Amino acid sequence: MSFDICRSRARLPLARLVFSRYPKKIKEEKAMNKLILMRHGQSEWNRLNLFTGWVDIPLSPLGIEEALVGGDRIKDIPIDIIYTTSLMRAQMTAMLAMSRHTSGKTPVILHPGQGKLQEWGKIYSKTAEESCIPVICAWELNERMYGELQGLNKAETAEKFGADQVKIWRRSFDVPPPNGESLEMTAARSIPYFEENILPQLQEGKNVFVSAHGNSLRSIIMYLDQLSREEVLNLELATGEPIFYMFQDGKVIRES
Repeated sequence: MSFDICRSRARLPLARLVFSRYPKKIKEEKAMNKLILMRHGQSEWNRLNLFTGWVDIPLSPLGIEEALVGGDRIKDIPIDIIYTTSLMRAQMTAMLAMSRHTSGKTPVILHPGQGKLQEWGKIYSKTAEESCIPVICAWELNERMYGELQGLNKAETAEKFGADQVKIWRRSFDVPPPNGESLEMTAARSIPYFEENILPQLQEGKNVFVSAHGNSLRSIIMYLDQLSREEVLNLELATGEPIFYMFQDGKVIRES
């Protein structure tokens, strides 16, 4: 398939982000197309109020409904390529949302660099290939890794360590939880990935759908909307609710 593909799963980078490099100047184009960002629907551990991070948890029944409702909101927008993460809840959200799509096209997950998954998944029919939408799974878009908090109940953790300390771990920009990632560290992988892989698709005039997580999407929105460190900390993203951007004349502009 002649689709751009991303890197496969790799080691988590812990380099700190130097935000003076952002926002990078975007190449000017005449295209007018869409970028759709969607946080996954409620997961089972969201429902149970547990820190999740990189633990691979599926959607709850409510999360399934949220993904379908989100899909109804994007069903009539042509979609050329889908980006999601290596985690099940984001992949489920993308597939459930696309089950509502009116194009009749089939999302197909690509497996670059994964041996037989890539080799044996080749499509030999041009007609079938043209009826597919490529899906790229990128660990760089994964949720913030919560380290030693993963699996702990949020309310019980606040009782043990104090609400103020847990708020710092959850909501500060550059303080990570024990052996985990800060929002700054999450941005250090998600923003470069967006620049190097997703932005070129928009520049080529494609409509892009990204199904990911609260903190990786907050990082990308920080970049797109040029939010300060303080502003991004107050940014809340509802589960299963699409956010729309328009790409026109080299600029990515949020739709009201």
